[in-house]
Amino acid sequence: MDLIHRLFPVAAAALLCSSAGAQAPDYSSYPVYNGTDLGLRWSPQRAQFRIWAPTAAAARVLLYREGAGGTALRTVAMKKDAGGTWAATVPGNLEGRYYAFQVQHNGKWSEEVTDPYATAVGVNGRRGQVIDFRKTNPAGWTADKAPVTRNPTDAVLYELHVRDASIHASSGASHRGKFLGLTESGTRNAGGAATGIDHLAELGVTHVHLLPSFDYNSVDESRPDKVQYNWGYDPLNYNALEGSYATRADDGAVRIREFKQLVQSFHKKGLKVVMDVVYNHTAKSHNSNFNILVPGYYYRQKADGSFSDATACGNETASERPMMRKFMIESVLHWVKEYHVDGFRFDLMGVHDIETMNRIATELHKVKPDILLYGEGWTAGASPLPDAQRALKANGMQLQGVAVFSDDIRDGIKGSVFDHHDRGFASGKSGMEESIKFGIVASTQHPQVDYSKVNYSKKPYAASPAGTVTYCECHDNHALWDKLAISATDASEEDRARMQRLANTIVLTSQGIPFLHAGTEFLRGKKGVENSYNSPDSVNAIDWSLKTKNKFTFDYMRALIELRKAHPAFRMTSAADIAKHLKFESSAPGTVVYRINGAAVGDSWSTILVAFNGTAGPVAVPLGEGSWAVAFDHNGRYLKRDLRHTSVQVPAYSAVILSQGK
Repeated sequence: MDLIHRLFPVAAAALLCSSAGAQAPDYSSYPVYNGTDLGLRWSPQRAQFRIWAPTAAAARVLLYREGAGGTALRTVAMKKDAGGTWAATVPGNLEGRYYAFQVQHNGKWSEEVTDPYATAVGVNGRRGQVIDFRKTNPAGWTADKAPVTRNPTDAVLYELHVRDASIHASSGASHRGKFLGLTESGTRNAGGAATGIDHLAELGVTHVHLLPSFDYNSVDESRPDKVQYNWGYDPLNYNALEGSYATRADDGAVRIREFKQLVQSFHKKGLKVVMDVVYNHTAKSHNSNFNILVPGYYYRQKADGSFSDATACGNETASERPMMRKFMIESVLHWVKEYHVDGFRFDLMGVHDIETMNRIATELHKVKPDILLYGEGWTAGASPLPDAQRALKANGMQLQGVAVFSDDIRDGIKGSVFDHHDRGFASGKSGMEESIKFGIVASTQHPQVDYSKVNYSKKPYAASPAGTVTYCECHDNHALWDKLAISATDASEEDRARMQRLANTIVLTSQGIPFLHAGTEFLRGKKGVENSYNSPDSVNAIDWSLKTKNKFTFDYMRALIELRKAHPAFRMTSAADIAKHLKFESSAPGTVVYRINGAAVGDSWSTILVAFNGTAGPVAVPLGEGSWAVAFDHNGRYLKRDLRHTSVQVPAYSAVILSQGK
């Protein structure tokens, strides 16, 4: 999340400092509840409710017929129980009913709040819902299995917004903008090219990273007739799904069933599902359900008692406190166990502490050994938690089974995201070679990288290539196609297309875990909008006609992904192998050339030579002895021809991959 203040108006922040000047309680003295039954536990015979509210003088649960509005059918007093909790058991079958909590502080009852642990909610997430989860399972759900990922570096990530995927008429989908829109097979654009889930399978990516699909705050679910849009980085209910992506938002069971159908459909296509999660802040602050139940505890504070704000969204959560850590761990386990989710991307992961992230990884790997975990190793502002304790990129070697994004190669490839007109290696800027090399070796230790010349990091931060996500664009900032139009103003459209293909070639042939932004494979832009988090569909929707218009680039990308998947030399699993078997060669300014000893890492190609040319003219690259096959070049295909020359010409803004061996 590079965009600052992208979610909340500045005026709202003024509400957050009402506690300024107050002495913060000693939160370490609060009791810890070790049970696993917080929230609702339901059976046809009874409903058991439990909340953690150690500072409350009283608590009660209110039962409703409706998800919003109406009067309570019943109010049930809760009893003080172990570990700072309050509990109540209501006999009878409450299936279909809705519920909310109130607590009493200083003699006053709070406003009604949704259960923080709610796994099903009504419209706009204002109340939890009592449902039978077994009834939400689509046919065959118990047999649902994801394909196995042997190593994290085998993954090819593809970042996609649920609504963007099918809302455009060119998608051919019936359930446009919905979870179900991504389950539809056989959809085509006007030119007959596959769209949606069939396109993803055709492209060859392995994991589809969905932007926030949990219940977020910025879209009014009660107005399905109103066109609304948001990325969803404003969490409301972490363990429930976003209703605007369901065919009905007023029944929590519908959104649950339809998301399970999405996951199941992806698995059947050989695709895995990654959820984008945002535990670093909440949409509301002083009046969030967390803060009303236990004032202050779930958030970090400044010295004056006001909310700290390393997220630039008004607050930051305190993952190091036991009950917030417990919440995060149990939340991700819920998504894996109930929905068969295959991975998580953690927004502003640098806000969280290292111990919590490692605990999350440990618990998730017990359930799903090949789960993929990664996040942004930075914050959007200062935090009171010391840097040494936080899951920052610089502390990447302390993370166990959790990767960080490399902004070094991102901006090395395309130019700084903070300077719109800055160019990068792929668009002709010299002096970026070491940043590209640093990215090629996945931020690991390598004897041929001059770290003093890397754009941001001056030392390696990944213990292995599985610790780095290699990318050059994502939902934040300009789409690559727009960035090139703004920065390379003197380049023709064809040259910019070559720059884009070169940029993605660097990503897909580098070590680490490659990450693609939806539509990059056919030159998708967002009409120059830098951060389109609340822009209309006219900006964000994927126009699937681009796949036909830019078929050459799509075919190029598909072949490139196929090449990566076929050759383990581009997917090494240890830093030692990279340092020993990947060697950079001397090259002209604006170019990077390296060789890989493929035989040493089990590749069918005994030797591989990769050359990147980020300049406006052709460059000759020496080959050395022996015959070489041009495996891949600017035409984007396996040419399989022998060269008898001592060098190969690499055209402007392009790459060539040559091989010796089979």
